[in-house]
Amino acid sequence: MSPDFAAIDAWIDAHFDEQVRFLQQLVRVPTDTPPGNNAPHADKTAALLAEMGLAAEKHPVPRAEVEAQGMQSITNLIVRRKFGAGGGSGPTIALNAHGDVVPPGEGWTHDPYGAEIVDGKLYGRASAVSKSDFATFTFALRALEAAARPSRGTVELHFTYDEEFGGELGPGWLLKQGLTKPDLLIAAGFSYQVVTAHNGCLQLEVTLHGLASHAAYPTTGIDALQAANALLTALYRHNDVLRERRSKVEGITHPYLNVGRIDGGSNTNVVPGKVTLKLDRRMIPEEDATAVEAEVRALIERAVAAHDARVEVEIKRLLLARALAPQQGNAALVQAIQRHAGEVFGETPPVVGTPLYTDVRLYGEAGTAAVIYGAGPRTVLESNAKRADEHLMLEDLRRATKVVARTLAQLLA
Repeated sequence: MSPDFAAIDAWIDAHFDEQVRFLQQLVRVPTDTPPGNNAPHADKTAALLAEMGLAAEKHPVPRAEVEAQGMQSITNLIVRRKFGAGGGSGPTIALNAHGDVVPPGEGWTHDPYGAEIVDGKLYGRASAVSKSDFATFTFALRALEAAARPSRGTVELHFTYDEEFGGELGPGWLLKQGLTKPDLLIAAGFSYQVVTAHNGCLQLEVTLHGLASHAAYPTTGIDALQAANALLTALYRHNDVLRERRSKVEGITHPYLNVGRIDGGSNTNVVPGKVTLKLDRRMIPEEDATAVEAEVRALIERAVAAHDARVEVEIKRLLLARALAPQQGNAALVQAIQRHAGEVFGETPPVVGTPLYTDVRLYGEAGTAAVIYGAGPRTVLESNAKRADEHLMLEDLRRATKVVARTLAQLLA
């Protein structure tokens, strides 16, 4: 029997004020990463879910593993709902959103933890990325239970806390521990696109060791900063090569490389003996991550050696997040989301890739067919995600919740 989509929509409308209050409470608990003390937010989320009759399993990551990644605490949550007399026979569909977020920074005109609502927008850090989809997915599941009552399948909520540092201790940890193995996944995203692929990311820390000396006698030292200057020139010139490597995935153009941080030197009157660079190399889905890392390492060593062979080069990998390539098994998800978004929003969202990297890749590597879809605007920039005055249009939250709930009902009918 076909699900009653009108009944689903009506339930969400009737409970929307409650949904907004739920999101406000989540935004008001900081999850700045760093420092990454995120277990308190998981505890709060679990308590709020319990009030709705949703029991959340708490899965704390061992402290040693968390601290080794430069964070303080992580507790990942799983809510499981099995439908039908068969005890969940049918597909398992996971809904994943991450609670950790970058610190708010400066320039806010609204309290970043106030969850203030102005002109239909809810302001606050993580209001758009991606505590919004804690609310989207929770209330989609509740609407499914109340208004659709599927006869088969399982829905899981995965609320995790390691996306900003790569996801290995979030979804990656849950998957490696064998705590979940979903067939399909909808991960936190925005309302006007169905994202089915994303870039990968390689981050390296490069330390150049020269020899410090008094600035009055520069020839007695080995200037690590001059070597860094030569290296920077070579790295940025390499972007000319990368621009020629075009992706076939709509929404993704080409790879690129950025140096995000430089530290070095000890004083104005000292020839710098040590300089450290941190770089970010984005990889398109067509690239092989191992080959990319080998290429970047060789480029670094070659550029420094050409400048001054006496400078020692130390390279440390900070992150290797592989790209998510388009999958064959997510067609049913894509078609359902496009159908219902077309009906709810009045326009069919395109299927695209994104130049961001996400922890969805970890589900893909585990064999789960995935899409990225949730509550949010047309672009990251529109929401001010990771910038001052991040916000969410509440009407996007309402409509995206309907789309996700309808999609679940269709797939589990």
